[in-house]
Amino acid sequence: MNNKSPNAAATSVGMEIDGVYAPETVAAAEEAYESLGSTAQIVVKETAKAMEFAPEEYDDRVTSDVIETARDALFASLLEVHHGDRAAFESWCDDHPDYSVEMLGSDDVPSVVWHPVLFAETVVAATYQNEPEAAAATVRRRAFGEQYRPAFEATDDEME
Repeated sequence: MNNKSPNAAATSVGMEIDGVYAPETVAAAEEAYESLGSTAQIVVKETAKAMEFAPEEYDDRVTSDVIETARDALFASLLEVHHGDRAAFESWCDDHPDYSVEMLGSDDVPSVVWHPVLFAETVVAATYQNEPEAAAATVRRRAFGEQYRPAFEATDDEME
C-alpha cells in the first residue's frame, strides 16, 4: 500500500499525484478501509454533537449504516489520484496497456484526473476544465462504488 503525502510533488512533466491510498491488492484495500472504522465513528459522533443531537436522537439516528457510509466516504476521499494533461494520461495508458479505461467527461477538455485500481487492472478517469477537486472527488467516488465496494463484497461473500 502506498501512503504518500496528500501534497505529493509532481512525478513527471504535466502530472501530479494527490492522495493517500493506492492499494495493490483487494486485501491491502480492505486493510486500509477497515482501519478507518474508528475514524468514521469519531467523525459521526462529533458531527452529531455539533448538531446538538439528544442522546435518544443519536441512538435512533446514528446506525451502523451511517457509520459505514462515513467510512465509505473517508476511504474514497483518500484514494490516490493523478492529475495531468491529456498527454500525461495517454502516456500513462500507453505504459499500462492491459488496463481498461472508464472515462467520464468530454474528449475536448485538456485536463484529466485518474485513479488506477491496480487489482482490477482498471483506471477510472474524468476530464475537467476548471474544477480539479470536483473531478478528483468524482473519480474517487466512482472508483469506490464500481471497483472497491464490489471487491469488498465479493471477499465478504467468500468468507461466509
